[in-house]
Amino acid sequence: MSSKRSALLASACVMPLFWTAGAYAQEEAAQNTPFGGDMAPVDGAEQQQAPEVEAIKPPPLEDPIEAVDIKGNSRIETSTILSYMVVQPGDRFNQDLLDRSLKTLYATGLFHDVTLKRVGNVLEVHVVENPIVNRIVFEGNHSAKDEDLTKVISLRPRAVYSPQGIAADRTKILGVYAEKARYAATVTPQIIRLAHNRVDVIFHINEAQKTLIKKVTFVGNHAFSSAALAGVVSSKETAWYRFFASSDQYNPERIKYDAELLHRFYLKNGFVDFQIKNATGELSADRKSFYITYTMEEGPRYRLNKMDVRSSLRHVSAESMRKYISLFHGQWYDGSAIQHNATDMQEMLQGKGYPFAMVHPEIARNPEKRTVNLLFDISEGPRMYVERIDINGNTITEDKVIRRQLPMAEGDPYTPLDRKYSKLILEDLGFFKTVSIDQTPGSAPDKVNISADVVEKPTGEFSLGGGYSTDAGVLGNLGLKQHNLLGTGIDAGFTGTAAYYEDQADISLTDPYFLNRNLVAGIDLFGIQNRYMTYQSYSEARIGMTLRMGYSYNNHLSQSWSYTLTDRDIGDTWSDSSYYVQDQNGWSLLSQLSTTLTYDTRDRRQQPHKGFVIRVGGDFAGIGGNERYLRGKVDAAYYIPLDSIMGNHDWTVSFRAGAGDIMNWGGGRSDIIDNFYLGGNSLRGFMDGGVGPRSYAIPARDGNPMHSQQDFLGGRFMYTASAQVDFPIPFASAMGIKGRYFVDMGGLDGLRVRRRYTSMKDWPKYTPVYDDTLTPVVSTGVGIAWKSPFGLVNIDLGVPLHKGTNDRTQLLRFGFGQQF
Repeated sequence: MSSKRSALLASACVMPLFWTAGAYAQEEAAQNTPFGGDMAPVDGAEQQQAPEVEAIKPPPLEDPIEAVDIKGNSRIETSTILSYMVVQPGDRFNQDLLDRSLKTLYATGLFHDVTLKRVGNVLEVHVVENPIVNRIVFEGNHSAKDEDLTKVISLRPRAVYSPQGIAADRTKILGVYAEKARYAATVTPQIIRLAHNRVDVIFHINEAQKTLIKKVTFVGNHAFSSAALAGVVSSKETAWYRFFASSDQYNPERIKYDAELLHRFYLKNGFVDFQIKNATGELSADRKSFYITYTMEEGPRYRLNKMDVRSSLRHVSAESMRKYISLFHGQWYDGSAIQHNATDMQEMLQGKGYPFAMVHPEIARNPEKRTVNLLFDISEGPRMYVERIDINGNTITEDKVIRRQLPMAEGDPYTPLDRKYSKLILEDLGFFKTVSIDQTPGSAPDKVNISADVVEKPTGEFSLGGGYSTDAGVLGNLGLKQHNLLGTGIDAGFTGTAAYYEDQADISLTDPYFLNRNLVAGIDLFGIQNRYMTYQSYSEARIGMTLRMGYSYNNHLSQSWSYTLTDRDIGDTWSDSSYYVQDQNGWSLLSQLSTTLTYDTRDRRQQPHKGFVIRVGGDFAGIGGNERYLRGKVDAAYYIPLDSIMGNHDWTVSFRAGAGDIMNWGGGRSDIIDNFYLGGNSLRGFMDGGVGPRSYAIPARDGNPMHSQQDFLGGRFMYTASAQVDFPIPFASAMGIKGRYFVDMGGLDGLRVRRRYTSMKDWPKYTPVYDDTLTPVVSTGVGIAWKSPFGLVNIDLGVPLHKGTNDRTQLLRFGFGQQF
């Protein structure tokens, strides 16, 4: 109403001018007629003489605006208001200028009301200023913090209040709650007026319940059931057991991602023509749940028929490349496998000195036979070289830390794969929230500029927690780590554990690029106190340090070295412990040099899905100290995905095997704490060290029969083998729980002690040793791994299938807060 009233007053001020101008224009038009304004003569009528009338003179032109008088402003400067106006002193009283000035003043958002009024030749502008925001308060918010809501709204204390701004901020707050799946949330702004034209703004928030996914429906699927497709998409129907998961919360971006997952799944299973027709999420009338529908067209399923290679690359024949085709005739078409095969061939060629080699898979459908012919086209891509690399967004991390990770430098050949792997490598550092690699044209057609844009994240960790493990008992732990110390990429940390059977403290420092070379170097300072009273009749204290160094030969082959100096003390042996154990009492110094050569092709280090790893290593003790031995170890693991059989990525078969041998040299002490031990992690279903050579305790001095306590002695030679299937658990995968079934096997023999008491000639210290044999011990069982909000929880139920007479079993193995 106030804006309409202002416009009406402005019109009234100028309206007399328009009346005068209109009368003048009308008389002028009459005088310019052919008859000079008189009535035209009529044929046959007597012409009359027109009376003389004094001519009306036009009024003078509008007077200019002599001044603009601003009234009502107390906070905003007069000059500021004048700067917003279109009409200025000296201009005419023009309706268009007045209207435009009125609109611009309202558009500033500074005024609640504006009125323009003409007083003589002065234009009076009356304004009513909008109030100033005193403070902003959020009430009723629990799932969103005040600071998070403050970040999204534009209103700030001491800013000018406007209804439009409040409405916009309300919408932004609702957007925050929509991201949290609370679509039924309501936001009600309340304005409290204060003295001196100030206001408090209060946003009353009713968060409501989360809007969860009630139903996920698939339309048009024939080859796969809705239950199978429900396992493919990441959006899940709400259920009571998903209290820790967010997959049942509606997210529009997740719906798009699910559509892509379905597309990949069908392409992987032979449906070349698959299409997603529509993916929608509909909100129920009560705004409490969502109904998601995926409409699709599967099309026919195709198998691979002919596969060949075409090469236009110099010195690379098609015949020499056919052996690198890893697919086979008759298998279902798998788009991802084809692309991976092409990528592997391209990387192989680039590694052999063809940096610009490109491999493009081409397919030709035969709808009648439902087959696909596949051709790998090998050609030389455009020659491109890196001209400049720019690093942006790193405020803490040093440029060199990022540059040394990139697979290329200025002047190197550049391929699209370099861009892909640059992003993956920088993400793997763990220093950044987001990483983007962009390329722009360089100074010449064959040059590009690379820009690495990063957004840093906190790299420090503080942990305080507790748990339970079968090895250590009830435990508490404290950790403080910094993975990017002062932006140098150095990893430093302290960890401490206090448990019923074990106390441990460790300080570590690791430089992944020591001396700015492909060299990992680090140092560990540690102290360990083990109280093996559950399965050993002695305790062990260790204090020492380890110097570490490692380097990579290529993406798969690496080697590590370490030197360990440890002060060790064996004590608290029982009075009736085995003589083999009592011989261990006292102090020893271990000086050991170790190395491990690793060949690793796994897709990831944690929970690998495919690939293999082989490790060969050894320990040489005797560079000073008391111990003299040479210990060799080898282990391997092979992971086979069951994607094509089971239809998802949650099934994996793994095979593991290992062996180790230890031998003395130079009169070594043969301390049993350096022996191999079998059981626990290495052989589930058996107690730690529960398999292999052991001896009974000596008779008590009171003449009672021999105690039942067994002393585990370890052994010289050990081998292990394991087969395991990792699988999803229905209704539990969304909670981060996976299942496993395993079969473990192993053997341990070779009595390695300081002195033997196995002959009757050693009486009265005669002590027989049992289960010193390589006969395989076998167990089987099931287990689960749960990535809980409190840490990793592992539970294994192992049942021995074959064991020695005196082997110690352990049916249930439980670990919390640590990985084993």
